[in-house]
Parts: sequence; C-alpha cells; structure tokens
Amino acid sequence: MAKRTVEDLDLNGKKVLIRVDFNVPIKDGKITNDNRIVAALPTINYVIEHGGKAILFSHLGRVKTEEDKEGKSLQPVAARLSELLDKPVSFVPETRGAELEKAISEMKDGDVLVVENTRFEDIDGKKESKNDPELGKYWASLGDVFVNDAFGTAHRAHASNVGIASNLPSAAGYLMEKEIKFIGGAVDEPKRPFVAILGGAKVSDKIGVIENLIDKADKILIGGGMTYTFYKAQGKNIGKSICELDKVDLAKELLEKAAGKIILPVDTVCAADFDNDAPTEIHEGNIPDDLEGLDIGPKTIELFTKELQGAKTVVWNGPMGVFELPTFAKGTIGVCEAIANLKDATTIIGGGDSAAAAIQLGFADKFTHISTGGGASLEYLEGKKLPGVESISDK
Repeated sequence: MAKRTVEDLDLNGKKVLIRVDFNVPIKDGKITNDNRIVAALPTINYVIEHGGKAILFSHLGRVKTEEDKEGKSLQPVAARLSELLDKPVSFVPETRGAELEKAISEMKDGDVLVVENTRFEDIDGKKESKNDPELGKYWASLGDVFVNDAFGTAHRAHASNVGIASNLPSAAGYLMEKEIKFIGGAVDEPKRPFVAILGGAKVSDKIGVIENLIDKADKILIGGGMTYTFYKAQGKNIGKSICELDKVDLAKELLEKAAGKIILPVDTVCAADFDNDAPTEIHEGNIPDDLEGLDIGPKTIELFTKELQGAKTVVWNGPMGVFELPTFAKGTIGVCEAIANLKDATTIIGGGDSAAAAIQLGFADKFTHISTGGGASLEYLEGKKLPGVESISDK
C-alpha cells in the first residue's frame, strides 16, 4: 500500500509537526557536518510555502543522564537552520511544558520552530526511546498533522515518530518518500539484472540481508572482512584475517543455498599488521599464516567490475576493505568507480560506511540514491518492516 506524502496533506494554517533527522556531529558547539540539515530543507520549505507552521522534532546523540545533556542541545542546529532557510527560526529549550505551548500558539503561518532534543525525555525512564504512549499523545496534541522525514530512525519505534503518528493524520516527507521508493523498490521490484554488493567486517551484520537477497538478486558480490568467514567455509587458509568462527557453518549453508549467485573475491591484499605503512602482498586463494587480508585485490576489482556490466539495479552496502587507511582503500574506490560509471542503472548506497566512502571520494552525485539511514537501510534490505514507515498513514 502506498504511503501518504507531504503533498497529500492540506497544510494551510495548520500546525505541522515534522520529525527530522538533525542528529549531526557537533564539536565545541560548532556543527562539523550539516548534510542532514540540508537534506531536510525540501520538506520544511514545502510546508512553509504552503502556509503551514513547521514544528520540528529531532534527537541528537544518546542521552541517559543529566550529564549526557552537555553539548547535546539542538540550539546550534536551530541557528544553522535559520541561516540555511534565510529566515528566523525559534528554538524552545524544552521538550514539553508551558513555554513550548506558548511559543507554538504564537506562531504565524510559514514560521519555523525547533523543539529541544527529544532524547532529553530519556533521562527519566526512556520515554522517547521506549515510545511512551503519554508522551506521543502529548506531542501529537501540539499539532494538526504529522510529517515523518527521519528515515535514519525509521527502524525504531520512538514517541517522536510512531507515538505521534498513532495520534495524528501522518505523511512521509520528501526524504522518507525517496528512501521508500529507492530502497523498498530495489528490493521488491528491481529492474534486472539486480546486483547486490555487500562488504563490511561481519557476516553476522549482513546475514539477514544475504538471506533476503538470495531470492531477489541475480548476483551478490561479497567483499570486506566477511570474505574470510566465507573463505573459511570453503576450507581456505585465512591467516590472521578477521573471521567469525561461529558463523562458518552458516556461510557454508548460504553458499550452497545461493547456488552460484554469491561471488567471492579471487585475490586479497594482505599485510602482517593493521597499519597503513605495512608492506603488502597480494595472494590468490590461501592467505599465509602470518598475514591478514585487508582489502580485495586488483583481479577482484576487475572481476566485480565485469559482473556489474549491464546491471540495471545495484545496491551497495559496506566497504571492500579497511578504506579509512589509504593503502587498503583501493578496492572500495574501484567498486565505487565501477558503480558510478554504469549507464542506465539505478544505483543505491545503503547508508553507513559505503555512503561515507562515496561522499569522501567525490562520487556522491554519480549515484541515484545515497541512503541517510545506516541501520534503517540495512533492516529495509533484510525485508523487515520498519515501525517508522509502517506508522505513516496509507493513501
């Protein structure tokens, strides 16, 4: 069933509660990366241009004690948002109470207000994170309609997403709509051939994704640290490489179940130490006892590039090696370039480290979609239902 979007709502003169994802890095009171604020602008602008009063909710970091509140206020975020919108943005330093209610009652159409960090409600019994029904109902009482534009928290049922949506007519914002369209669409109705590229350190993080995609993808290319658990399952020597011994049997089962769909690296960049300056060796097949695999090798980059040719849908989640060390970033760069150069393909990065890699390498604009939610996009790729998405009203 299609979800209602912000354009399906009558916003004129309405108090519009918007759940955004303003969980941005702040150092010494300064925002060091405002991508998430910029990403929310289309939805906020649409609401204020259509006569709505925009009341924004977001969390920032983890807050469990009074001490945790230090440096976690959304005040600097409201200030940055004001600069980006080029208009005043009010900030209320509380999550409930008379001051907040008064500020909302005084808003005019087109005004923007930021409510203090929703996680401040977690200090007294995790009311936000545990989706306390009273808190959800209270926040909902402050508005007329609700727009959820925070895909990054869609895999969690919190008071500020599911709680508010349970009490008000709700819709997806532009960011959320895009995530549902691209990630949901890639998994449920992909244009074929559909190739998934999965990296990262642990098989355990990606088991659900691999199991879900075995039936849906035409090929699954595996890189990163989890390669060595699969190598072990094939009886190969993996030296000092990272390996989840308790997942070797499962890796064996997945290889059998996938019947040729799973494609593993054919060579590995190895070193004796986890160090950018360590001398490297390339090994095909077995890895010597005194070395560990830290990246896919040149023949694998070539193989993966070939396997990607002609693909119409590509989903990439997880780096191919220790990409934060330049010596072991070549595999991730190679795969990133191969995907970026595809013609007529829908190319999606499922958040997390691969998104960071693509942005860092300057390829961000070469992808159809880069997900804003690491955990949420992984669970979506696993075929799980996300509470934040499920709670949005159907059309």
